Amino acid sequence: MAPLFATSPDYLGYGYAGLLIVGGLMGGLKRGSKMSLIAGGASGLLAGYGANRVSNNPTDTIPSLATASTLLILMGYRFYQSKKFMPAGLVATLSLLMAIRYYNLKP
Repeated sequence: MAPLFATSPDYLGYGYAGLLIVGGLMGGLKRGSKMSLIAGGASGLLAGYGANRVSNNPTDTIPSLATASTLLILMGYRFYQSKKFMPAGLVATLSLLMAIRYYNLKP
């Protein structure tokens, strides 16, 4: 009997999670910001968890959609306040693209 869902890894989701973790590490190491390190690591782990869920079941997008949407709101606000594209604008843009992607994967 064939599996219920033909699964493939969520490469974009894992890449997004990796970028969040690397960004948190860069903020933590370059500027000595513990908050960047913690926030980047936590959001990257949540995005990775969501990508794992989507990899196992393509319609299970809630963790990924929630993570991307939350980062879109938070980093979009930071970008609006600072007018600096790096890092807030970049994360907001990537989060918008991922939120659209995960929203369109919903059943």
